[in-house]
Amino acid sequence: MKANGKVHKYGSNVDTDVIIPARYLNTQDEKELASHCMVDIDPDFVSKVKPGDIMVAEENFGCGSSREHAPIAIKASGISCVIASTFARIFYRNAINIGLPILESKEASERIQDGDQVSIDFETGTIVNETRGETYQALPFPDFIKDIMDKGGLLASLKGAEK
Repeated sequence: MKANGKVHKYGSNVDTDVIIPARYLNTQDEKELASHCMVDIDPDFVSKVKPGDIMVAEENFGCGSSREHAPIAIKASGISCVIASTFARIFYRNAINIGLPILESKEASERIQDGDQVSIDFETGTIVNETRGETYQALPFPDFIKDIMDKGGLLASLKGAEK
């Protein structure tokens, strides 16, 4: 699995209330959630993001409430991967559950800048900043998580196992 896209960069402690504000949680529709993604921190995010783009943040990304809506809104907006120095534990697990690839890399989160073009090889955990000519390393997913991601999330993975 690979990803390639333009970076949308954010700082530390981006909480789930910023990713998808509570006032928009009256729906389960993924497209509707995506239309409000990051609105309080980056009002132009929805109009800027293109399918395949990559979100990069610093530490403690996804802190706050345990709402699954946050990774759903990010994935539905077109983001192919989130890279951060660290993730809040519940966000990390929710992202895996819904099939949103996330990678931890302190160096990548510090060096990559907004607007950079980045490619990712999920098999190896290699992150290439094509704009700056730099390569960073993240831990690749274990096989069982790769399987979940390849199938589009935990529920899709479990449905495949039933067949």
